[in-house]
Amino acid sequence: MSEFIYLASQSPRRLQLLAQWGVRCELLLPDADEDVEALEAVLPGEAPASYVQRVTGLKLQASLARLKRRGLLSAPVLCADTTVALGRRILGKPGDADEACRMLADLAGRRHRVLTAVAVGKPTGRGLRQWAALSTSWVSFAPLTAAQIRRYVDSGEPMGKAGAYAIQGHAALWTRHISGSYSGIMGLPAHETAQVLSAAGVRLV
Repeated sequence: MSEFIYLASQSPRRLQLLAQWGVRCELLLPDADEDVEALEAVLPGEAPASYVQRVTGLKLQASLARLKRRGLLSAPVLCADTTVALGRRILGKPGDADEACRMLADLAGRRHRVLTAVAVGKPTGRGLRQWAALSTSWVSFAPLTAAQIRRYVDSGEPMGKAGAYAIQGHAALWTRHISGSYSGIMGLPAHETAQVLSAAGVRLV
């Protein structure tokens, strides 16, 4: 059994969730010269589920290479990526406040999907083993006025979040219905994460 894992994510929410679940982890963050944003580019015509799983796989490859390059102690590496989808349209992290407002206006009064892919890689004496899973949840927002959206965007909470909102923050106030994994909407689905970590030999409750 592994005593700890590496979390290759800059998301404080993922770190918080793992701590709640009693998983010991150390951060394995990118070097300054690594272009992580390039990994998140959407391919033409790419479906949301294919996109989020492909990006998570790329992040895992980059993280495992980072682990080897730094000569760190061998342990499972966990990566995840979350995207919001309105039909086949992928809503990533807004580039600025205006884009955040547009995203939220599109989501207001409608039902959308939140997809989070998780992957674990574990170096072994015979090479590398990997496990992956996908969580799909549905979220329905109440109608929102332009003033509500602007106040929310001005709070800064939507920036850096897929779909321009945080379900655990003020966006909860207009979330009418959720179907699926609440922690998955936050960025790390509990059930799927437990599955891939257990498969990699990580001790869980």
